Amino acid sequence: MSQLHVIRLNNDVLIPVVGLGVYKMSASQETLGAIEHALRIGYRHIDTARIYNNEEIVGKAISSFFIPREQIFITTKVWNSDQGYNQTIKAFNKSLEKLNLKYIDLYLIHWPVQGKRKETWQALETLYEEGKVRAIGVSNYLLPHLEELMGYCKIPPAVNQLELHPYIYGSRIDTINFCRQNKIIPIAYSPLTKGQRLKDPALLKIASKYKKSTAQILLRWAVQHSFVVIPKSSVQSRIAENFQIFDFQISDQDMEALDGFNEGLATGWDPTDTL
Repeated sequence: MSQLHVIRLNNDVLIPVVGLGVYKMSASQETLGAIEHALRIGYRHIDTARIYNNEEIVGKAISSFFIPREQIFITTKVWNSDQGYNQTIKAFNKSLEKLNLKYIDLYLIHWPVQGKRKETWQALETLYEEGKVRAIGVSNYLLPHLEELMGYCKIPPAVNQLELHPYIYGSRIDTINFCRQNKIIPIAYSPLTKGQRLKDPALLKIASKYKKSTAQILLRWAVQHSFVVIPKSSVQSRIAENFQIFDFQISDQDMEALDGFNEGLATGWDPTDTL
């Protein structure tokens, strides 16, 4: 994969550190343009899901672009209503068809649905063993979900995608530490707090020191914690800005300060009610 900034998963597959999230991006020409712009400036990782209803647009962008398929990393996910062994296999095949791909790079359980987690994971293992997906993982799994999964999985998850930024970091440190101990890469979604803390004076002060935007500080913080990040934007200037985070380093002191910003801020789904 011709991408300088990658992380090696526990099965040796390389995943680009920065991806473009397309959550709540409609199946439109604007979304197509955003994905094509991201690919043009160097992104090689697109994160979608069945529930986003834009897999076809993602597939169209990939197929119409000049980059070889093996150099692009595509993530999608099985939604709650599609979970269960047979339903998951069927949902995967539908996603594969919509994306117009021969394989998917990373397939995730989108949400830890009670009573269906084990058979859904077994379906992902089957898909992996059949070579239809290069890596499998989970999303929105907290420590108890992961401990449960590790008790029955034949193939351990490669990643756990969850909301991560300094304003929730301390509240999820147990989950993060478990991931690290078990070679599960955390993927940070909503790494920019959905814009809710971009004007925080403490964050602005750090950003000013490095002559970077607050968004770039939040993304760089995640990368220095060895997280994969998938910021979402359809604005071309912001897509470019979010990718320009590899030309500076946050000091240990400022990383520690950012770690201390925790206030338990969950801007999206809260998986604690599935415990």
